[in-house]
Amino acid sequence: MKVTSWVVETLGPDAVMVRFGEVITPALVPIIRAATDLLRETLGEGVRDLVPSYTTLMVSFDPLAHSVNEMTGRVNALLQTLDEQQLGDAGEQIEIPVWYDPVVGPDLKRVARYHQLSVDEVIARHCVVDYHVFAIGFAPGFAYLGETPEALATPRLDTPRAKVPVGSVALADRQTAVYPIATPGGWNLIGRTPMTMFDRSRPQLCPVATGDRVRFVPISRAEFLARGGRFEQGDVV
Repeated sequence: MKVTSWVVETLGPDAVMVRFGEVITPALVPIIRAATDLLRETLGEGVRDLVPSYTTLMVSFDPLAHSVNEMTGRVNALLQTLDEQQLGDAGEQIEIPVWYDPVVGPDLKRVARYHQLSVDEVIARHCVVDYHVFAIGFAPGFAYLGETPEALATPRLDTPRAKVPVGSVALADRQTAVYPIATPGGWNLIGRTPMTMFDRSRPQLCPVATGDRVRFVPISRAEFLARGGRFEQGDVV
């Protein structure tokens, strides 16, 4: 059974792009995840990398091992074998513990005021959704998660922070994310997780991958510290 349509575009002598659509939607997430898994398992040697994103999947390969025409044909043939069972098996369910508090989420109260909600209502609405991992980029391990409830859609900061602490949980428009490393950023910070989101010493660098589903789970300050959470310079403790 054909589950979707796609177009394979040439990016150069060593890469093709599979385009599954033009509109970002959660419905594409399991399709792109299943396609990524299938191609990774079956294309074999000569493939350098697979890069899934919101609506696309880039396949990078050794041009000495494969021609563009050959790779385009193989990708098209393999995608035609995708079925509903493979889509249903795609992705893992991941829980990320979060301490929601102005101490580590300096924008939490402002987000509440912006939406005319209480802080507890913001937390409850942020935690009620299973988020899809649309893509990983911007920084190593930075997972773009969507979609947040419409009631939490919040514009980015007018002026980005010079440094966002590791583990900060943030909102921007209809997406949410965890900052895996200390980096500049303009998203609204509403909490912090003690969970390590990027570790070069592990075979799996990140605990989440494109196509996974994420649920945020509130924890107390004591739990945050017990799980290895830490305060950063600038936190008002």
